[in-house]
Amino acid sequence: MLGDLVGKAGRDAAQQMLPTLREMYAPQFVIANGENAAAGLGITPDIVRALLKSGVDVITLGNHAWNRPEIADYLDHEPRLLRPANYPAGTPGRGFRVFPAGGGVRVGVANLLGRHFMEPLDDPFRLADTILDSFRGQSAVSFFDFHAEATSEKAAFGHYLDGRASAVVGTHTHVQTADERLLPGGTAYLTDVGMVGPQHSVLGMDPEIIVRKFVTQMPARFEVAQGPVVLCGVVVDADPATGRATHIERVQIRDIY
Repeated sequence: MLGDLVGKAGRDAAQQMLPTLREMYAPQFVIANGENAAAGLGITPDIVRALLKSGVDVITLGNHAWNRPEIADYLDHEPRLLRPANYPAGTPGRGFRVFPAGGGVRVGVANLLGRHFMEPLDDPFRLADTILDSFRGQSAVSFFDFHAEATSEKAAFGHYLDGRASAVVGTHTHVQTADERLLPGGTAYLTDVGMVGPQHSVLGMDPEIIVRKFVTQMPARFEVAQGPVVLCGVVVDADPATGRATHIERVQIRDIY
């Protein structure tokens, strides 16, 4: 999985590095979080099509899923684009699905939003139970992108699904954490995968603009920073027969131009 792609810089770096990453890790299945792919906020149908063409198998979103209004209708037509599943009933698109991963393996992927410091959506913990029930019989391997702010909520979610999900990987904060591990029940866990975006930035945005906002408390229009890009991701190995993770490894590649 590639962390939150930030703007054109993040998209270009992901597309540029995917062949190298495939040589290094030989993944059967690639997920990318694309909720910041369009100038730092949201995603467009053209960007979705380009990422899927470049070799990404599934794109997950987050709290900025709706920043580009044209994506709402598109969500109903592109099954490989997942928005958070805990938006209310009737919201366009879907939040989880089982996908073929080659060699007869199928992977269940789910996208959920946390609620602490975030929007008051449906309970992601109880909904995860429902999602896992739907995966049962279709796929042993399951991957959850938990798009959340609070470290405590992410850790709790990982332990809640330990032994039932293959992997729980956090997104949203754009800062890669160093706590990757296999939980006691066999679930691979990482609090935040980080971002694919400008490394000399504040979460991918121009640092001068962000610093000025903090200093002056005045509104500001955020812009994606310039310069070299850092690619953050995670590689998970899982047993397709049992769904248990056997290995998790953080990926971080700096100075991509």
